[in-house]
Amino acid sequence: MPFVQQRYGKANVRVLRLHRQGDYHEVREVRVKVTLDGEFTRAYTQADNAPVVTTDSMKNLVQVLALEHLARANEPFSLAIAQCFLDRYAHVAKALVEIDETSWSRMQVDGQPHDHSFVKAEGGTPFAAVTVTRSSQDIVAGIRDFQIMKTTQSGFVGYVRDEYTTLPETTDRILATRLQAAWRFKSAQPTDYAAVTKAIRAALLQVFATTYSDSVQDSVYRMGEAALVAAPDIAEITLSMPNIHYLPISLSHFGLETQDQLFLPTDEPNGHIEATMRRG
Repeated sequence: MPFVQQRYGKANVRVLRLHRQGDYHEVREVRVKVTLDGEFTRAYTQADNAPVVTTDSMKNLVQVLALEHLARANEPFSLAIAQCFLDRYAHVAKALVEIDETSWSRMQVDGQPHDHSFVKAEGGTPFAAVTVTRSSQDIVAGIRDFQIMKTTQSGFVGYVRDEYTTLPETTDRILATRLQAAWRFKSAQPTDYAAVTKAIRAALLQVFATTYSDSVQDSVYRMGEAALVAAPDIAEITLSMPNIHYLPISLSHFGLETQDQLFLPTDEPNGHIEATMRRG
């Protein structure tokens, strides 16, 4: 049978880097996945392991590189890992590195940030994914599972109505979602990845919180547009906003009026709205 393609690598390589400055500590924790492509066919078709870089070696290299590079942003750490495999192994044609970060915020004690105590940060999971070949590199970063909600200033009217339509129109509803945002950088790397992320998050939340939403689609487009304006270093952004529905709970059978105060959270089934906006 023809051998079409292959990929292999090491997933779920977890590492935390602790940086000490006296009693003041900083932490960075990530989960790394490395995938390699190249001249590995004979390992599959001829039982010849000579070209195989063991996945255990991949794990070890990630840990070695973490010592020097993990203090930096996820994007340059990803690039350092990918480039290392290309530099060390001539038969590797492409390296894909994906990083998910577990974010930690400094604990507040007596109203002051503590030097070496942390709580797991809210606000989604930052990630980076880079693909590096002998002649190109592609850098994508973003955030997953970023739960946001507004309790008013959202509506949905004017949609297709036919014999299967049961959804009532509304001009005032709860809008909640588990946002995923992924942005692709231009070919030139920015000087400060963290500043780009901060600008994009601020732009997304500004539009979401302060403007009326005629639909999730309406919000997605305007949020993406604002992110492109706020971050000149990115070429495009993809936003995914699945609904988390909050359905009114009726207590009328108990003789009680809820007056829009009680809602049932549910995310199954859910609408799934996704769009990509690209710089013109």
